[in-house]
Amino acid sequence: MEIIRDHLHDAGSGARRVPLVVERLALAKRRWRGVAEDGREFGFDLEHPLGDGDLFFRTDEAIYVLAQKPEPVLEISVGPDPARAAQLGWMIGNLHFSLAIEGGAVRVSDDPALRQLFEREGIAFAAREAVFKPLGAAHSHSHTAAGTPHDH
Repeated sequence: MEIIRDHLHDAGSGARRVPLVVERLALAKRRWRGVAEDGREFGFDLEHPLGDGDLFFRTDEAIYVLAQKPEPVLEISVGPDPARAAQLGWMIGNLHFSLAIEGGAVRVSDDPALRQLFEREGIAFAAREAVFKPLGAAHSHSHTAAGTPHDH
């Protein structure tokens, strides 16, 4: 098993990409295990969590990438109406749930309490399977490359 301590800083070129599909809640952790699509096992012992799309291991033949697993979500179309988005954000946040903004839609985890709220308030929603990246849950870290600090 390979032990991963950080993401790769350079993707290189030409290597085929091998996904390691992982659930959102595992990605939020610093220590976890996973198996890539080709069967290679990895242990993650990280200073900070990695995220969907991060490259984390390379061989001569392949580069390994994290792929967040889609999960059940509810989507509410808000279009270009910031007041509607703000009202939804307040209602969802008041129940202590996270949300994501995807284009003209608000996306939340599919939960019975949220379904009940939307039905009670007459808010149309669609149940979907999608990668859920809540606001404020994105990973961020800094390092120095070629003497110049930059963030991810």
